[in-house]
Amino acid sequence: MAETPEGPPEQRLPVPRPPVEPAPVERFTSPPQARTFELTPERAAQVVRQSSNARWVGFLIVVIVALFIAAYWFYELGPLGISEPRLDAETNAQQVTAVERGYNLFEANCARCHGTQGEGGVGPALNRQDKLFAHLNENYLRQVLNAGGRYVCGNPNSLMPVWSNTANPPGPLNYIQIDALIAFIRAPNNQTYTVRDPALNEPVHDPVTGQVETFKGWLDPNYKPAAGATPYPDCWTTEFASGSASPSGSPSASGSASPSGSASASASAGAGGGESVSIVAQGIAFTTTDVTAPADAAFVIAFDNEDAGTPHNIEIKDSGGTSLFKGEIFPGVATKNYDVPALKAGTYSFVCDVHPNMTGTLTAK
Repeated sequence: MAETPEGPPEQRLPVPRPPVEPAPVERFTSPPQARTFELTPERAAQVVRQSSNARWVGFLIVVIVALFIAAYWFYELGPLGISEPRLDAETNAQQVTAVERGYNLFEANCARCHGTQGEGGVGPALNRQDKLFAHLNENYLRQVLNAGGRYVCGNPNSLMPVWSNTANPPGPLNYIQIDALIAFIRAPNNQTYTVRDPALNEPVHDPVTGQVETFKGWLDPNYKPAAGATPYPDCWTTEFASGSASPSGSPSASGSASPSGSASASASAGAGGGESVSIVAQGIAFTTTDVTAPADAAFVIAFDNEDAGTPHNIEIKDSGGTSLFKGEIFPGVATKNYDVPALKAGTYSFVCDVHPNMTGTLTAK
């Protein structure tokens, strides 16, 4: 109810509605042609063709997915030895990269004391198989690089500095460089690596030949120490001490180390009972690179090591690389006489086991 000032109250609700007529039935009913569903022969054939094409497309998709899975399986896992597994290939590629980077690190930081080929000098030799076989393992090398030379022989005044930047005091190399350096020292000698520019990582070419410079590792995967070989001494300063065992299965040569030119050396030469051949080592090289010895007769090599504190020896090999004689390693300055068994007529090479770059030619005739 509502009141108005002009008149009496007026009834407002409910609002009256006009009458409505119901809609005809035809308004909600489709025409007959719309309710009739029939396929013509042409339309039926078209539906069949479309269904067949859809099935073929689905089949081809399944085949393509199956082939992709099979190919990826071979690529990823390399079953049955048909291909190299992807992870193994990537691991090998990273190992090669580490060795090539380690080569540059060794040349820049280590070669001065250990030699460009690991032959030793101020520091111990690193390329000897009896050391690489077990002594110079990854854990040992890592500890030496972290602690310095004092870890090797317990000498606080060792010339070998700390190299790891995590040590105290810190060294110049981070853990990635340490890993690369160890990878280089432990690299096998049956694989060829590329020398790369340290800054650009591009292959280095020889300025004369234009060929890419390469190098090989030191570790011989097939090396086996002789039965009953003594362990390699931990302290390298005494490894070549007089009277000590020869390194890891190397056969001892006759005679003992003595000062160059001493009477014992002359007496030993005479006791050999054969012709004497003189060879001199000086400046990490054989100054006598071509020598002649009698064929089919034992002879004596008078080996004069003039490199103070640097170990050398002589090993004789045939043209196929087979070792025919290996002399005892000893430090200079000293002379040792090696009794060499008879050799057939021919040309042989001789090399220093500690410094493989020291080579020469021996002719038996």
